[in-house]
Amino acid sequence: MLQVQNLTRRFGEHTAVDDVTFSVPSGKMTGFVGANGAGKTTTMRMIMGVLTAHAGAVLLDGRPVTADDRARFGYMPEERGLYPKQPIIDQLIYLGQLHRMSQGDARSRAQELLERFQLGDRRKDKLESLSLGNQQRVQIAASLLHRPSVLILDEPFSGLDPVAVDSMVELLREHTAQGVPVLFSSHQLDLVDRLCDNLVILQRGRLVTSGSGDELRAAAPRRHRLTVSPDAGWVREEAGVRVIDVAGQDAVVELDNDDDAQRLLTAAMARGRVHEFSRIRPSLSEIYRGVSQ
Repeated sequence: MLQVQNLTRRFGEHTAVDDVTFSVPSGKMTGFVGANGAGKTTTMRMIMGVLTAHAGAVLLDGRPVTADDRARFGYMPEERGLYPKQPIIDQLIYLGQLHRMSQGDARSRAQELLERFQLGDRRKDKLESLSLGNQQRVQIAASLLHRPSVLILDEPFSGLDPVAVDSMVELLREHTAQGVPVLFSSHQLDLVDRLCDNLVILQRGRLVTSGSGDELRAAAPRRHRLTVSPDAGWVREEAGVRVIDVAGQDAVVELDNDDDAQRLLTAAMARGRVHEFSRIRPSLSEIYRGVSQ
């Protein structure tokens, strides 16, 4: 497990990350979300040791992370760092050797990853000859090359087409199946909702909330959908009911507890026919929007 404890980072008088604490469980994908300037990239750079934290610590399996630990991390920075005029395969081999791989192992692994991203026939091309989306694929391959023990990915899906997204998702799931903690930031909330076991939300450098999908959904407002005949307008007058929306036979309401839900259902049955009364399961993207308002 990767743990971030009370991380703080200032730039002059501006506090970019303010006492942030969260965990990235082993074998899980954790989505790291927030508006531009929320502090996600700064936090990732502190995890990787690119920036020094002014306070706090990064732990791996309960102990302070070391330089040797970080050498085994896979990191994809927000600002891409590959060499545009160098052949793709050559620089991947070079990067693999920096991670203490043999030249042969680095070449074999690089070719395997390029094939997975449909770039096997471009391996001798210079990076600058590729489209931006394909350059992104090579950057992802570089972060996965040495079979990392932890993955820290800053906007890994940016610029990828649906096929490349699926390939990336498959690779990430292979790593989590082996127990690797994965932290990735993204503005694509549909992907966060589809992929993540856990969510961490930052706003203006501070932690808003974090936890598993089930934990965050349990803490979200209890919303129900009610469909009745002949009309649902009467729910506006019911005690203990906060009406979110009413349109004809349909209503969406917030209730505090199961007792309120039972009272509303009893009232609905007394007034006519109940076609639907169900708890609305919020998506992670809806939770993000709710706590970020």
